[in-house]
Amino acid sequence: QVQLVESGGGSVQTGGSLSLSCSASRSLSNFNVLGWYRQAPGKQRELVASITGAYRTNYGDSVKGRFTISRDNAKNMVILQMNSLKPEDTGVYYCKATAWPADDIWGQGTQVTVSS
Repeated sequence: QVQLVESGGGSVQTGGSLSLSCSASRSLSNFNVLGWYRQAPGKQRELVASITGAYRTNYGDSVKGRFTISRDNAKNMVILQMNSLKPEDTGVYYCKATAWPADDIWGQGTQVTVSS
């Protein structure tokens, strides 16, 4: 019974910043890959950023240079720092963890709204 809970979503103006947190019910050492996905209205869910146990990161093309993913192992948290936000970043952001050996776990999502 592993749970992921997202927080930190909200409303911000274009150019602003938000920090999203994903709290895991178990140590992050249980997960091979941690990541953030988002789903905009009327669109499919897409990868935003991911981070491995070796701290290798991957970012979606649309967020490179603006978003940063990190992990706080002591707090069992994955953080997504979002800067220079655009209206196109609006959507529901989901935390995802892949548990060893290969079990995907999803959070409930948190809404991010960027106004022009």
